[in-house]
Amino acid sequence: MNYKELAQLIIENVGGKSNIKSLTHCATRLRFVLLNESLANKKVLEKTKGVVGVTSGGGQYQVIIGSDVRQVYKEIEPLLDLKEEANQKNVTEKKKGIGAKFLDTISSIFTPILPAITASGMIKAFLALLVAFNWVDNTAQTYQIVSFMADAGFYFLPLLLANSAAKKFGANPYLAMMVGGVLLHPNFVSMVGASIESGEAIKLSFLPVYNATYGSSVVPIILSIWFMSYVEKYADHYSPKMIKFFTVPLITILVTGIVSLVVLGPIGFVIGNGIASAITFLDLHVGWLVPMILGGLFPLLVLTGTHYGVIPIGANNIMTVGYDAMIGPSNLASNIAQGGAALAVGMKTKDKTLKELAVSAGITAVCGITEPALFGVNMRFKTPLYSSMIGGAIGGLFIGMFGVKRFASGSPGLMTLPVYIGEDGFSNLIFACIGALIAFVIAFIISYVLYKENEEQVESDSDGNITEPILSKVYAPVEGKVIPLQEVQDSAFSSGIMGEGYGIIPEKGEFYSPVSGSIEMVFDTKHAIGIRSDDGLELLIHVGLDTVKMEGRPFEVFVKTGDKVKMGDKLLNVDLQMILDEGYDITTPIIVTNPKDFSDIKLKANDKIITGDLLLEGGN
Repeated sequence: MNYKELAQLIIENVGGKSNIKSLTHCATRLRFVLLNESLANKKVLEKTKGVVGVTSGGGQYQVIIGSDVRQVYKEIEPLLDLKEEANQKNVTEKKKGIGAKFLDTISSIFTPILPAITASGMIKAFLALLVAFNWVDNTAQTYQIVSFMADAGFYFLPLLLANSAAKKFGANPYLAMMVGGVLLHPNFVSMVGASIESGEAIKLSFLPVYNATYGSSVVPIILSIWFMSYVEKYADHYSPKMIKFFTVPLITILVTGIVSLVVLGPIGFVIGNGIASAITFLDLHVGWLVPMILGGLFPLLVLTGTHYGVIPIGANNIMTVGYDAMIGPSNLASNIAQGGAALAVGMKTKDKTLKELAVSAGITAVCGITEPALFGVNMRFKTPLYSSMIGGAIGGLFIGMFGVKRFASGSPGLMTLPVYIGEDGFSNLIFACIGALIAFVIAFIISYVLYKENEEQVESDSDGNITEPILSKVYAPVEGKVIPLQEVQDSAFSSGIMGEGYGIIPEKGEFYSPVSGSIEMVFDTKHAIGIRSDDGLELLIHVGLDTVKMEGRPFEVFVKTGDKVKMGDKLLNVDLQMILDEGYDITTPIIVTNPKDFSDIKLKANDKIITGDLLLEGGN
């Protein structure tokens, strides 16, 4: 895979650099915050080799890559100047609702710290496994040292959250971590312990300080850094320029520190404990309900990005009551079920490419990373998605009924099963394994039975009879010279990433529809049009190379998205001379973006063609 070419293609199809406000990545996804999501070209991205899928939710535009996401991110990051682009005045940010803003905030804060939480959880799980098999004595110094290494990620979680929250709220991350240090300082912890023991309240002058410790807490630090972002802005605005270097950090830390200890910290502490108490209540009275519901609905939550609204609840439970009996266990059932559903497709299909994808994605899913299975297989064929939801719900029901708990965080899957080892031995782990097995088997069986080979390609007539394969023909949309796609001076096209096809060097500026069908997309910059023929072939007509930068000036479009067209209907007029005068290439790629659906695509034109000549054809 050419990561550099893929990176450039992704940037272009999310609306260009000027449309990107920020970018992060997780284990499988590039997570864009776009200024205007309507400028992104989802259909082209979904057809791009190297992209598993595209989804939007939680205020983020997410491009699912899979295990290669870090390499793609490394190629994209140097191409972006986010500070400069985010401040461009000619682009306005799409307004988001309160729910979308909340999910965007939670996702942006938690995504960067997931590796640290995962590392801590995996070390704890490894230690639990060693102790369970009596390979290590938990009183030995070796165990204790490794144990506090694992605990560091959890205990100092407020520092990690302070850093990521500061970046989200636009505050100084080092001042933010200092606020986290204020809440975790050993002197403050000692004062709280002494106060609880003596019954004498802690006071900051005349202000009472709540008797709470904030190690491993989540909500208090997020509230504190949100407040700090405003304090810092006001301090910067009103401080005299000559002494701003000194006054801004002084005012920021003093005000934020005091308000955090007296007001925001206690509020966050109460909120966190309240959430934990509510979960504990549900666990005691209807412990089967939440795992069953979440086990079935987790794929939909991931699709919409709203899973980031519930994942922190599981982390909060572990940090406040010592275990999570709701979020992680139900997610385990869901992930295993998704893997089972995808593997069933891999076992049943005769398509070698799909078999390779489904088996690989299925194995990845049962290990805890579901995006390749969800977007690459289960959503694509629908029946595996429904199967995974049923399997996840039934597996979650079993897990809930037997009160399965996890004692550390980590991506729910086979690799993190040791986090279910408790102080009572292996019984909790055994029930977790049984629940996962139930989810897998049910999802696999249902998916295997319901999946039908070629269900994307097979079409039926009005009587329900399967139709014969269709020979799809594409006619020349413009007069000019035909060249092989490999000779097009743009690697996004010449490499075949976009699909198969040919280039035309146009001699006239009138472009006509090469097929009968519907207009799937007209780019805002008018330089490209997507068409779907009546027999299902999807075409991209991209007039010129890099002409997106001309912002539509040489183009006059006669159709809009959703219009029905017949072969020969006029699509657009193009001022070819203006394109050449401004230094751009007029070569026009004609791309079949779904070549897998139409095998044996052949060129049927000579070197020189006129409008309406047969250009290419392919059978489905």
